[in-house]
Parts: sequence; C-alpha cells; structure tokens
Amino acid sequence: MKLGVNLLCLAGHIDEGHLPQIERLAEIGYDHVEVPAMRGSPDHYAWLGEKIASLGLGRAQTSIVPEFSANPLSDDAEIRQRGIDHLSWIQDCAEALGSETVGGPFHAPIGQFTGIGPTEAEIARGVEAHQAMAERAARGGYRLALEHLNRFETYFLNTMEQARAYSDRVDHPAFGIMYDTFHANIEERDQLAAIQHLGDKMHVLHISENDRGIPGRGQIDFTSVIRAAKAVGFDGHVVLEAFGAGVPELAAATRVWRPLFPDFETLFTESHDFIRRTWEAA
Repeated sequence: MKLGVNLLCLAGHIDEGHLPQIERLAEIGYDHVEVPAMRGSPDHYAWLGEKIASLGLGRAQTSIVPEFSANPLSDDAEIRQRGIDHLSWIQDCAEALGSETVGGPFHAPIGQFTGIGPTEAEIARGVEAHQAMAERAARGGYRLALEHLNRFETYFLNTMEQARAYSDRVDHPAFGIMYDTFHANIEERDQLAAIQHLGDKMHVLHISENDRGIPGRGQIDFTSVIRAAKAVGFDGHVVLEAFGAGVPELAAATRVWRPLFPDFETLFTESHDFIRRTWEAA
C-alpha cells in the first residue's frame, strides 16, 4: 500500500508556495501525493514532479473535464474533439509529472446534466476515448483510475455496477476505477458488496469521510472498507481526500462552504495515523 494525499485540500493549482506543506507530508510519512492538474502547461508539471521527487515522494495525478464545450462524450464532433484534445493534455501533464496513476472524473463535465442517465451512444464514445488513453498509458508505464461521482455531480458514472460494466467495455489492463468512499457512501447500499463487485478494477482507493473532513471522525466504517479492498487483492495507491473552505475555485463543485478540519497539520497527521493503523488492523 502506498499512502498519499490529494493536494486539492491545498489548492486547485499547486505551485512553489505549496512546497513547504508537501515537504511536511514527507516528514509525516506519506508515500506520495496526488497532484491536481486542472490548468497550466506540461512544463510546470515537469518542474513540480522534480521538486516532489526530491522530497522522496511518488507522484500521482487527478484531473477532470472542466468545460461543457470540451466534452469527450458529446455528439457534436467539434465539442467532442476538444474533449479528446483535453484528455491528451491530461496525459501530457501526467507524463511530465511522472505520475504512477491518473485519476479523477475525466469522463464528463462536473455539474452537467441531461435529465436522463448516460445513453448508449455516450457510453460508446467514452469507451473509445478511454481505450485510446489506456493504450497511451500502457506505453508510458502508468495506470488510469476513472472516478465515479455521486448523482448530484454527474449523471455518467455513479455506482460500482456501472463502473465495473464500463471498465469491462474499455477492457484494457491500464484502465480501472478510482473507488471513492464519499461518493459510494451516497450511491451504494452496501460499500463492501460494491467493492467486491468492482474487484480487480480498483486502481486507486480514495479515503474520504462522509462530510469530506478528517477520516475516522464521521460515519464511514473504514475498517470494513479496507478489509473488503484487501479481500479483492488491492494493495495499491490509497489517498486521503478532504476538502476545506479555503479553496474557493472548488467550492461550487464540492459544495464545501465551511471548514471541515481545524488546520492542515491536524488533517495530515491524524489522517496518516488513522489510515495506517486501520490498514494494518483490517
């Protein structure tokens, strides 16, 4: 197991000003960080990757489809092409950063709804785009971990039944799913059964409490979640995901309007100890 932190708790764009906090993560004992790549150039992520590596940390990435006008699922050829170009940019940044995994909901724009679930045509277009991404990822030596979101954030991929079926259609060893306990807590009747159904398609495990604060302080039974993940053979990237009110650019997407942890030191140290202890005990 490699324990990391999703750096969206710090900002939507990581720069030199965040390096002291990343260094602190290394001191606490984290193995890697998950870098949000939402904007910027591959050159920036190459620089950032070198800085992170110099601290002894591995690199992972999380990315989204940020705009309705660049949707890889669209039936409009121009919009779809802009979406595919954006997916290519995501991989440009990942390769520059030196990412071991690329996760996040890089399937459809967050907050865009059609009034129905995904159509067969949308699924087929998504599969085609993600197969191409998986082929490139395999050549680059990293893995994709597409993230399901709850129904209030996307209509495309909500449950592990959908996620498993979708990953089976993509049908590539470099393509899998980022299982997120926050979203699953909303959408799944039984997280343990959901993890069992997902099985070996779990490429990343996001540890996120039901209020998106410090894990272990809320309602999710992480011992059982981790035990279920181990039971399907998962021993990969485990990532703390928490959000604070200090990142205004994310507030609209995450619906976080209040502080969910007292300070970063408490978030990082308490979460590290809780996840390590729970993993060992599970």
